[in-house]
Amino acid sequence: MTERAAGMRRGTLEKRQALLRGARTVFGREGYSRAGIDEIAVEAGVSTRTLYNHFGGKENLFRETLLDSAAAVTGARVALIERHLGKVTDVEADLRALAQEWMARRGEHADHMLLIRQVIAESPHLPGDVIQEWQGTGPRVVREAVRAAFVRLGVQGLLAVDEDNAAEAARYFTLLIAGSVTVDTFFGAVPMAAEEIDAQIESGVRAFLKLFAVTGAD
Repeated sequence: MTERAAGMRRGTLEKRQALLRGARTVFGREGYSRAGIDEIAVEAGVSTRTLYNHFGGKENLFRETLLDSAAAVTGARVALIERHLGKVTDVEADLRALAQEWMARRGEHADHMLLIRQVIAESPHLPGDVIQEWQGTGPRVVREAVRAAFVRLGVQGLLAVDEDNAAEAARYFTLLIAGSVTVDTFFGAVPMAAEEIDAQIESGVRAFLKLFAVTGAD
């Protein structure tokens, strides 16, 4: 590849990323139905022609924006799960540490959370396959990472989890340590005091261990 061709490719990728960032902002603020192509192009700093050249139209732009955003958040959360549950010595302390960092990093994904809030609000008006693709790129991948980690902990005798109940355990854990805060804050739209988040995490970890702690373990 020539230097000129490489430069053109970099420019194309930069414009695509600018469009995805701009679309995430506008879709998160306005929702799918109200967001306008012109508004997105202005936010991205490109022409509407460039937008159509890259994505063809609003529906495909929304799909690509949602999946790109979900993939980035998923990668960060899977890395977090592996960091905390890859080598466990104190299951309660490590679960609590995972939950605390998980919630502490919500602000890094604020734009994504706003986008998801709009997805939920407009779900009856969105193509069903878009929601399915988002689930497959985001929430299901994260739950699978938790499930696989819990299976390993079960094999090590640190949790009462096996292949039969690991998916259930993963679902309970994510709901208990993140679900209630997410709902109570309307996906980050309403502030919640750090002390209240910590209390919900503590309560969630205790409730999870009542269900899945190894019998007789401390």
